[in-house]
Amino acid sequence: MIRAGVVPYAEALAWQRALAQARLEDRLPQDVLLLLEHPPVLTLGRTARETHLLRSEGIDVFAVERGGDVTYHGPGQLVGYPILDLAGYRKDLHWYLRTLEQALIDALAELGVAGARNPGHTGVWVRREGGVRKIASIGVHVKQWVTWHGFALNVTTDLAQFDRIVACGIPEVVMTSVEREGGTGKGEGSLWDQTSDAVVRGVEGAFGVSATSAELSPVVSHTLKGALGETLC
Repeated sequence: MIRAGVVPYAEALAWQRALAQARLEDRLPQDVLLLLEHPPVLTLGRTARETHLLRSEGIDVFAVERGGDVTYHGPGQLVGYPILDLAGYRKDLHWYLRTLEQALIDALAELGVAGARNPGHTGVWVRREGGVRKIASIGVHVKQWVTWHGFALNVTTDLAQFDRIVACGIPEVVMTSVEREGGTGKGEGSLWDQTSDAVVRGVEGAFGVSATSAELSPVVSHTLKGALGETLC
């Protein structure tokens, strides 16, 4: 598990692709969870429609291989990119998406936010009187059962930025955040740190794994350095 801080989207995308390829080729012996934050950026998934991009001025836009429509990433949003070999879990994309949702629902419960599924729509939602609000988006890519891309959980995100798009391609969707929902942790540290810790525990519980936050292994470090070099060429 790597807490990478603030990483430009292009750089993080190169990291993911390099790590996933290393996992496919058995050069990376373990799964990796990247946790980070992006400067403002819009991303278009494979099923994105141009009409769902309402205002893109002043912000980078990337078309990528993940599933889903258009979404916003930016400060105050916790982004997680699991590089997993599903052969070690279940070769079932539906199971993987539901397990990611469960990890986030469990994490939110720690923070006092009642996350829930919204049938027919991937992601995590908060049920409110009169409707539901979306608090986390999920969009993944899988090649030979190795995953990349992942989830984006709004913690203290400027929700007005979602006015740039038809979020996730769902007309009139209302976005929310841990902060907006009054989420508070039970431990010490900022809301961001407590949310990050809760998400790690949620992933551990949902996937039945034990995450280790330590110095990068030589293989991971070499792979990330190679990816960084590619983005700077």
